[in-house]
Amino acid sequence: MLSPKYDHKSVEANRYNWWLEGKFFEATGEEGKKPFTIVIPPPNVTGKLHLGHAWDTTLQDIITRMKRMQGYDVLWLPGMDHAGIATQAKVEEKLRNEGKSRYDLGREKFVEETWKWKEEYSKHIRAQWAKLGLGLDYTRERFTLDEGLSKAVREVFVSLYKKGLIYRGEYIINWDPVTKTALSDIEVIYKDVQGALYHMRYPLADGSGYIEVATTRPETMFGDTAVAVNPEDERYKHLIGKTVILPIVGREIPIIGDEYVDMEFGSGAVKITPAHDPNDFEVGNRHNLPRILVMNEDGTMNENAMQYQGLDRFECRKQLVKDLQEQGVIFKIEEHVHSVGHSERSGAVVEPYLSTQWFVKMKPLAEAAIELQKTEGKVNFVPERFEKIYLHWLENIRDWCISRQLWWGHRIPAWYHKETGEVYVDHEPPADIENWEQDPDVLDTWFSSALWPFSTMGWPDEQADDYKRYYPTDVLVTGYDIIFFWVSRMIFQALEFTGKRPFKDVLIHGLVRDAQGRKMSKSLGNGVDPMEVIDQYGADSLRFFLATGSAPGQDLRFSTEKVEATWNFANKIWNASRFALMNMGGLTYEQIDLTGEKSVADKWILARLNETIETVTKLAEKYEFGEVGRVLYNFIWDDLCDWYIEMAKLPLYGDDEARKHTTRSVLAYVLDNTMRLLHPFMPFITEEIWQQLPHEGKSITVAKWPEVRPELTDEQAAEEMRLLVDIIRAVRNIRAEVNTPLSKPITLHIKAKDEQIAATLEKNRSYIERFCNPSELIIGTDIPVTEKAMTAVVTGAELSLPLEGLINIEEEIKRLEKELEKLDKEVERVQKKLSNEGFLAKAPAHVVEEERKKEKDYLEKREAVRARLAQLKQ
Repeated sequence: MLSPKYDHKSVEANRYNWWLEGKFFEATGEEGKKPFTIVIPPPNVTGKLHLGHAWDTTLQDIITRMKRMQGYDVLWLPGMDHAGIATQAKVEEKLRNEGKSRYDLGREKFVEETWKWKEEYSKHIRAQWAKLGLGLDYTRERFTLDEGLSKAVREVFVSLYKKGLIYRGEYIINWDPVTKTALSDIEVIYKDVQGALYHMRYPLADGSGYIEVATTRPETMFGDTAVAVNPEDERYKHLIGKTVILPIVGREIPIIGDEYVDMEFGSGAVKITPAHDPNDFEVGNRHNLPRILVMNEDGTMNENAMQYQGLDRFECRKQLVKDLQEQGVIFKIEEHVHSVGHSERSGAVVEPYLSTQWFVKMKPLAEAAIELQKTEGKVNFVPERFEKIYLHWLENIRDWCISRQLWWGHRIPAWYHKETGEVYVDHEPPADIENWEQDPDVLDTWFSSALWPFSTMGWPDEQADDYKRYYPTDVLVTGYDIIFFWVSRMIFQALEFTGKRPFKDVLIHGLVRDAQGRKMSKSLGNGVDPMEVIDQYGADSLRFFLATGSAPGQDLRFSTEKVEATWNFANKIWNASRFALMNMGGLTYEQIDLTGEKSVADKWILARLNETIETVTKLAEKYEFGEVGRVLYNFIWDDLCDWYIEMAKLPLYGDDEARKHTTRSVLAYVLDNTMRLLHPFMPFITEEIWQQLPHEGKSITVAKWPEVRPELTDEQAAEEMRLLVDIIRAVRNIRAEVNTPLSKPITLHIKAKDEQIAATLEKNRSYIERFCNPSELIIGTDIPVTEKAMTAVVTGAELSLPLEGLINIEEEIKRLEKELEKLDKEVERVQKKLSNEGFLAKAPAHVVEEERKKEKDYLEKREAVRARLAQLKQ
């Protein structure tokens, strides 16, 4: 039996281990069952999971639990990402606190330390997954640095290299001077920064004057190898071919003509620094200019900066500007807001930096991904609008810098001959390894993550059982913030290496924000630990809130009040289920019988359950979980708890054993199916309740998903129930209006529109008596309305409550006049719609019919209100 009070802690305490021991989450490979696969977006082994992870994994858990119940052989594959830069930074920080650096340990020992870190944080993450109740198949857990995935990474690198799609070259890359590594374009966050535009005069070498240039980064001038002007610029055409003297340095550099120069910006002349600016790099290539690096990897100035060597780049800027002003070279400084790249990982200002790195040639890979989207076998984005964003990025893609100057990660499988410098790229080192030195760099984390949907299944062994059965996967669930980082890369790598899309659907969600709509951050102190929320309100409450709190693709605002409201919902379910279980009378699953004589309430709740099953299934298949939540909430709270269970008390507390048995059967059947529908959202409470209900099978996790039973649909019962509910609500509203509690009996007259409605009301008299508490109940088609009475008009009947001494007739006239005004508007609206030829031509027949029904209903109600008003005004 359920305990008297709902306590989420005791309900959720040991259930997860019980599920794992039962192996309910393990993919079976069972023949005859259709496979359904999701791979978890692997969290970084850098710390605790945040609310975004909780949201992301909850959505996946809902999908996989539902599919498992629908009879699929479900594989939800867990795993974690080594997260190169982020994890190395954490371990280095830990070492610093111990007074050490990675160089003190050396590469091998440092990597050992990082593996220890990984093991520790993997345990934290698994504990959090357990607390959330995630139905993961741990027998297949993977890590992006495990041997299987390392083999896949080497295979991809070597294959792309041999096809000419991976190359090594000197390019301007995004350099993070704090972590001392290259960054790919999408690891750079651009922020508008208040800076300055420095206007300088470079003297012409022939002494005939000077040329003005403007720059935001004067400290790079030591690397200037030309001044460029637009060849069409009349002001400078005559100077092309001449030279200028580079101030401070004294080096002569040419004036060149290049169409890259914007004649309208600044003076129309720009300094060209090929080693420190991507655009200048391209100009330099076109004009064969030398490339001079003026900075070290840590952002300090090198020997090419002369007397400024050793200064931090920004300190150098201050000193240099001062010196150049004194020399009259800088003649104007103006404020200038410009977009500056910052490292996503360290927050440092990114330095465009000339470096030899490894790159993936992206154009052919991107073209294949673009072509895929023109076919029926494309990747479906949910919502669709994200496909455009994805395609736009692919169409404008640049080559991907994949090497990182780190020790933690997949070491690049390239070796350089110690004497000849020859490059050797292969899966294994060369046989005469003593003559070779391996590239010290590792691959970008996203390089291995891009292979996740197939490398986790055993690829490159295409005969691996899991690869053959579970790949391609069905759905990827992820946030819109990593479409470029991860989603796009998985798609083009999957196409290149498996010839298949990696997943059928991509369900995109937004970011979790605080109640005010702000991004959660350490600086704002508005972050929320999902584990603390679970401690306070339970995993079920958090999950239901996360899953139903926004539409696909939209951001979610976190609100403690809403999580608390969900806990109240769980409490309502608990109390209703407890009442039902206390009144089951030892009913077994085999004894459930829906063939007996059913009351209107029985027929209605079974019909409503059918509707709910159909709607929930349709919406869930479209990932409309917010709508699913709304439908389930309304059905459980309103229909089941507030109406059916209250009405069930009449036969349950009565003496008719046959009626009692039918009611128990209906209650057991409806609660069983309701728990199954709710299970993917709230797995703990539903399992707890389901285990107490008459049921078959070991666990609700593998119970059959509810199906519509057409024989239980009953339109007449629905109509009858609507009438009863309308009457009961109207009486309650009137009681509230005149402050008369339900405990005080009242006289109730119900004038039915026709004999059929009167008969229906008479048949269900017991419900009206139970919920309206009348001292006198008169039902008929010809009942004189008492003058001093409160009235209400419902579809098919008029109510009259003679309340001598409790009613102010003037107030009642005012109320009815307001009601009449409202009905006039409704009649006008519906008639306007029905007189619109366009609406009648385009709208489906059932929609038009629905509007005609509304018109008839509003006209009848209006007529009754008018008649009542006329009576009161006599």
